[in-house]
Amino acid sequence: MDEYMTLSETSEYIGKSKETLRRWDKEGKLIAVREPMSNYRVYRKSDVDTLFADFLDDNIQEITSNYIEPHNEYNVLELFAGAGGLAVGMEKAGLKCVALNEIDKWACNTLRTNRPNWNILEGDIKSFSFVEYTNKVDVVTGGFPCQAFSYAGKKLGLSDARGTLFYEFARVVKEVNPPICIGENVRGLLSHENGKTLQGMISILDEIGYNVVPVQVLKAINFNVPQKRERLILVGIRKDIDLKFDYPKPYKKIYNLKDALKKGELFDCDVPKSGGSKYPQSKIDVLDLVPQKGYWRDLPLDIQKEFMGGSFHLGGGKTGIARRIGWDEPCLTLTCSPAQKQTERCHPEETRPFTVREYARIQTFPDDWKFEGSIAQQYKQIGNAVPVNLGKEVGYSIVKFLNKYYNLSKPK
Repeated sequence: MDEYMTLSETSEYIGKSKETLRRWDKEGKLIAVREPMSNYRVYRKSDVDTLFADFLDDNIQEITSNYIEPHNEYNVLELFAGAGGLAVGMEKAGLKCVALNEIDKWACNTLRTNRPNWNILEGDIKSFSFVEYTNKVDVVTGGFPCQAFSYAGKKLGLSDARGTLFYEFARVVKEVNPPICIGENVRGLLSHENGKTLQGMISILDEIGYNVVPVQVLKAINFNVPQKRERLILVGIRKDIDLKFDYPKPYKKIYNLKDALKKGELFDCDVPKSGGSKYPQSKIDVLDLVPQKGYWRDLPLDIQKEFMGGSFHLGGGKTGIARRIGWDEPCLTLTCSPAQKQTERCHPEETRPFTVREYARIQTFPDDWKFEGSIAQQYKQIGNAVPVNLGKEVGYSIVKFLNKYYNLSKPK
């Protein structure tokens, strides 16, 4: 049975604007069809995938590695560190974490368990001063949550953003004065408050002495991560430095769920056994009927109506609902709670959510990275993380930039 995607889902999936898709529809390059149940204009996923494969061929040069050796020891201060996805990625790229701040006690326990030598600053960022790191840190990183600002004037200044976590991120950057800072966030930041939130962040970084590199959304699947997760990267370069920052180049090879959970190129053994959530029996009865790579549209009509409730008549693809992932496709973006309604990510062969260790694999955490707290806490930490392999590739870009910077600024 065909799987359908809405205009916005297709736009996000292939990274092209809705306007472009509408134009292609007119030109006959990618034709929208009337979805049989709702008469809604949608795209056949098979058509999109065929075109997407062409894009990957067109847009991505074959590169073997973004790897680059650090010329010096580079120090990272990480804010909003979570369970360490970005920090482990940075470490793999050869950067040294000098301190990490995180408010969640279970995530802090996770960081301490795995890296007893890391300096974990547990608690609210507002209560910490970072002046001891002034001019001693090469990069400040942080995945600050997306919050609206209250606007005091036409151009948002640092003082206008008080009370937001981005304000704290900017305050620390100002205190520490690193050559480069990296913020990461969800793709939705691009359109949050009609783009005003992002513009506000850019003007604040400008005020504290940093030029912002054109923002990019990186697709994890292009960076050795078997998952369709996207992260927006915000890079600030101190204004006294006239150097270009290059984002990591995407790889052509896309890894699938099989690569995450079975022995192969990504991992040298099958996924270790571990605990995990269970579906209630009522959900098992429904998901048992969904084939691999199938979703709620593959259910008998009466069960579709019952399972979807009021959402049934709203139209649109909603392809993430009652979804059983296939071995030969990347996983959909993991959520913080694997059994919650309407974001099901079912195992390909067994009717259950992914276990904790399967979750960790899909996010490319090493198997020896232990998560502390209850099963629910562990899922939340993994679901919120930056995929380790994506963090590593961003780390290589930082190393490349810092190598150039310190090479130029050495006394001749």
